[in-house]
Amino acid sequence: MDLKGKVAIVTGARRGMGKSHALKLADAGAKVVVSDISQEECQLVVDEIKKNRGEAIAVKCDVTKKGEVENMVKKAVDKWGKVDILVNNAGICQFKPFLELTEEEWDRTLNINLKGYFLCAQAAAKEMAKQKSGVIVNIASVAMGQVGIGFLNLAHYCASKGGIVAMTEAMALELAPYNIRVNAISPGVIETPMIDPFKADPKAMEATLAQIPLRRVGKPEEVSNLVLFLASDASSYMTGSTVVIDGGWLAG
Repeated sequence: MDLKGKVAIVTGARRGMGKSHALKLADAGAKVVVSDISQEECQLVVDEIKKNRGEAIAVKCDVTKKGEVENMVKKAVDKWGKVDILVNNAGICQFKPFLELTEEEWDRTLNINLKGYFLCAQAAAKEMAKQKSGVIVNIASVAMGQVGIGFLNLAHYCASKGGIVAMTEAMALELAPYNIRVNAISPGVIETPMIDPFKADPKAMEATLAQIPLRRVGKPEEVSNLVLFLASDASSYMTGSTVVIDGGWLAG
């Protein structure tokens, strides 16, 4: 799974899974655009990549703003001449009972988690189409509906993640003629700042772990291994797929 010569963009990459994905792709030889809402925090990830003799740049980007998204893609093209890989990872998860959920909170979650994926994928795919090759990996969640899991107080989050899976399938069909592959990953509970509300309630955490056959929380690097596989030629016959990585939760 060698990515030497490839150019990758990772959104939401200043911490958590996004940071792990950026480090993993860089370790595999990709030149990486580390993108998030904080230029300073992105630069820290870039510095870490460079310490490991990788190549990367930091680009501040609010994925809900088309102009900033287009600038992010332009920075990659200006620096390295192309875009080969996009990892759509930027997202938020804020707990709120459905009957108390405001329109503003709904819009903010859908704008970041779903609209942001659309804007980034469209901007990156326009560049990929020129070279007739590319890979897009969308990070969804087991909270995706249907065969996924519903979560209390997360109707807006679940709606966004279900939308990502549906959009992934539609994108895969439309972009296949350009040799652009599009797949999604649906992680379960992963050790990132996003699960802090679970960890703050020992009973809730215990109840969650009881549903996971492996009886533990996943590590960001375990998801990153899957990102690397889908971003590489090792998965060359995969497109339109959603791969679950959840310690066996859905199987249970």
